[in-house]
Amino acid sequence: MPTVPVVDAHVHLWDPEQFRMSWLDSTPLLNQRYLLPEYEEHTRGIDIQSMVYMQVEVETPYAYLEAAFVCELAKQDRRIQAIVAWAPLEYGDRSRVFLEALVRLSPLIKGIRRIIQFETDPGFCLRTDFVRGVHILSEYGLTFDICIDHRQMSNAIALVRQCPNTSFILDHIGKPDIRNHAIEPWKRQLVEMAGLPNVACKISGLVTEANHNAWTPEDLRPFIGHVLDCFGEDRVLFGSDWPVVLQASAYDRWADTLNDLSSHLSSVARAKLWVENARRIYRLPKASTCD
Repeated sequence: MPTVPVVDAHVHLWDPEQFRMSWLDSTPLLNQRYLLPEYEEHTRGIDIQSMVYMQVEVETPYAYLEAAFVCELAKQDRRIQAIVAWAPLEYGDRSRVFLEALVRLSPLIKGIRRIIQFETDPGFCLRTDFVRGVHILSEYGLTFDICIDHRQMSNAIALVRQCPNTSFILDHIGKPDIRNHAIEPWKRQLVEMAGLPNVACKISGLVTEANHNAWTPEDLRPFIGHVLDCFGEDRVLFGSDWPVVLQASAYDRWADTLNDLSSHLSSVARAKLWVENARRIYRLPKASTCD
């Protein structure tokens, strides 16, 4: 287990009986309640100091209600210290009214994630209005979580280049093809992404990109090692991707694996990976203040 208190920078909480989430329909393991009691049970023995809630792709009519719902959860568990919400960034400047409503909702709203991965248009994230929507996030003090798979990395790099004032977090290390041990061209493109100073990389979601039933730490080692080499100790952060991670691993197995594969780091670098970088990047307070 990690020997320091943990900031989990990628937590999902949901109840399919409350908000419609059609993407869960084909996955019985995930199509059930995963809220604070379940998180507490699955993380028993791990010192979770803070959580960053990550939007869960509720159907879009529920998106604002999702953020409000998590604000209420934060009153129950003060470890929820940041919310990364959904917003319709593809509408460019017309997304401002939604962004303004979010930031009025709570100071816990720290960022936006508008998933790129599932868009059928490979150039979606480079559409003029979408780029504009991402560009204006800095005006509201909001970050942008990039959720893609490895085939979309080049376009994601081009998006970041057009938004130098926006702070980005690359989720799940860009979802390389770990299952087939295909490290290129992801490896080369990650170097290019890491060369952009406004990007951090979340070490999360690796086990669900590997063989769910047969992955080993050695399958992950070259990918994690490359991330640490590229981004350095100041721009990497841990995320569990719970409960999605349960498709391939228990929470503690994933945490133990990353702990072992990062054991060569200095104590200072390990504290940054598990705690300090997430606190800085998502601007976490000492306690949540959701009113």
